[in-house]
Amino acid sequence: MYSVAENFSSVSRTIFDMADSVALDVDPAAFSGMEESRLYNADLAPVPKSRRKWRVGSYAALWISMSACIPTYMLASSLIDAGMSWWQAILTIFLGNVIVVIPMILNAHAGTRYGIPFPVFCRASFGTIGANIPALMRAFVACGWFGIQTWIGGNAIYKIMSVFVPSLASGSSANFLGITFAQFLCFLFFWAVNMLVVYKGIDCIRWLLNIKAPLLIALGLLLLAWAYRNAGGFGPILAQPSAFDPGQPKAGQFFTFFVPALTGMIGFWATLSLNIPDFSRYACSQRDQIVGQVLGLPLTMALYSFIGVAVTSATTIIYGSTIWDPVDVLTRFSNPIVLVVAMLALCIATLATNIAANVVSPANDFSNVAPHRISFRTGGLITGIIGVVMMPWKLVVDPSGYIFTWLVGYSALLGPIGGIMIADYYVYRRRHLDVADLYRAHGRYRFTNGFSLAAVFSLILAVLPNLPGFLVAVKIFDTTSVPAFLVRLYDYAWFVGFVNAFILYLLLRSFNKRST
Repeated sequence: MYSVAENFSSVSRTIFDMADSVALDVDPAAFSGMEESRLYNADLAPVPKSRRKWRVGSYAALWISMSACIPTYMLASSLIDAGMSWWQAILTIFLGNVIVVIPMILNAHAGTRYGIPFPVFCRASFGTIGANIPALMRAFVACGWFGIQTWIGGNAIYKIMSVFVPSLASGSSANFLGITFAQFLCFLFFWAVNMLVVYKGIDCIRWLLNIKAPLLIALGLLLLAWAYRNAGGFGPILAQPSAFDPGQPKAGQFFTFFVPALTGMIGFWATLSLNIPDFSRYACSQRDQIVGQVLGLPLTMALYSFIGVAVTSATTIIYGSTIWDPVDVLTRFSNPIVLVVAMLALCIATLATNIAANVVSPANDFSNVAPHRISFRTGGLITGIIGVVMMPWKLVVDPSGYIFTWLVGYSALLGPIGGIMIADYYVYRRRHLDVADLYRAHGRYRFTNGFSLAAVFSLILAVLPNLPGFLVAVKIFDTTSVPAFLVRLYDYAWFVGFVNAFILYLLLRSFNKRST
């Protein structure tokens, strides 16, 4: 039986020593004739050393690019609206990203060492067929995010075009699936641009990220300078006390709100903490992916959230109303050159984030279902279609629901997957994988008819404790019909799922190593 203390100690020690481990090259002889395997295609194949060109700067740019986006700019708004002061909101965002970068680095290791993508990595713990369970769970969450980011980009085009053509905003009151027809056309246009980038492939994505990183940081800092100069400071929001302070309306309730808020911040990038091998497989070394991610993620999220808070605070003084959406702020500018440049910058920024964060993973995940029939490009197209069908404009209509239902809700599903993957790779397998067998239908990772029962049962059992709280959050159950303990447990959804799955998986593995 495994000692839980030893398990966590093993993982913690690994963070410090794995930067020195080598990236293994692919032996072509090991994959001779593998093209006929139903688990193999060129997009899922291990990346050879000759194609591993991403260094520290590439990973820092990746995270700066993905973090510097409109949702990050607006992320602190829900926290402040609910009663946090500006510094409490920024600290919560920073802390959430410091936490999530740990499983991010741990899961990235296998991608760099063996050159394999996320769904192939899942085969080691879930089985050659069972890997589709976590892969598709991750994929459908990504489809929702793809739709949200595409809607944000399309709506930015719509709002800025409405400044030049006012009839777009006032000429039609008829709703089309809850939005105007002009909004839907802008959404589809931006969707088509996303699909074009998917068609061009991963090298086009890296090029786009390298352009976007400095572009949106510069735009954010320019907005910050403009706000400071025109408002004579950052305004009332930065001076506003926390509603949780003594004598304030929510005094003594800080931790009741802080815990689910922190879980939501972890949920924001819990998706990438799973499929980071899709990117780390292109790293030159472990050090490149580790240092690049540590430098790129937590600080950028905190900085860009602060820019959002500060600029929004200034709009209260400049315009007499609080404007959280940066697109709405930009539409107040009268200079057409500024508007056009801003629109292009926002579209490139949103496009780069969307492709990297929400297309690469599901494209590989859908390809994993039927490698011979679904390529990376086809998987990307499936992602795009599902993202439209989900009507993303309805997912972001309520900021509170966006964080406490959407982000916390899917973190309850993804946390257990991360716990299983890390337990399997670091504790059970000690970072050793038979890469060729990951692509063989009847190799060592077939387990029980293609499924690892230990992983499947661990996933189900780890999700169950969060289910009652989720059903209350989405208003299927009334609060009084569920024990208060289970309602509060849901506030810790990612943590509960991760730890339970980690322990359960190792316990079940120890009972039957051969068939599970």
